[in-house]
Amino acid sequence: MNRLFAFIDRLAERNTRTLASRTSRRGMLARIGRVALGSALALPVLPFDRTSQAHAAGAHGAAGGKKKPGTTDCDYWRYCSVDGFLCSCCGGSATTCPPGTSPSKVTWVGTCHNPADGRDYLVSYNDCCGRTTCGRCFCNTNHGDRPGYRLGVHNDVNWCMSNDSSMYHCTVSVIVGVAEKE
Repeated sequence: MNRLFAFIDRLAERNTRTLASRTSRRGMLARIGRVALGSALALPVLPFDRTSQAHAAGAHGAAGGKKKPGTTDCDYWRYCSVDGFLCSCCGGSATTCPPGTSPSKVTWVGTCHNPADGRDYLVSYNDCCGRTTCGRCFCNTNHGDRPGYRLGVHNDVNWCMSNDSSMYHCTVSVIVGVAEKE
């Protein structure tokens, strides 16, 4: 057994010395860099948050210039926990789904503060289902969002899963009540 290990050691040493005599450090670093870059391009890219790019591109539906909070702006108070495309930019309104879609049968609920009257409201976020994704006015505010293992308080779920068509189109925010003060 020791002979086998000695043979493997000599073979590895000989090959390493031959490689070292034929290549330079810079050449080896260049090859390692090419392999690292090539493998990084070949591997699938993990998901990442693109909301800052959407903000920079003005994808929230504001009509140029200075934005004022409204139903097509992520800063609108009732969108404090929304994660999706606003139906008010997709043919519907802040509270109604666009034609050809239907509201999800299950929703997530957030508590949002209205600065105009100083009250907190319970807001139901309904996904509108039945058509392909709208792609306009994306908001991802996540105020009060919880980890994905608590389904009822997590907004990164396709809530259209309970409908006949599980295709997500956009999201509406319907006020369902006033939050009680403790």
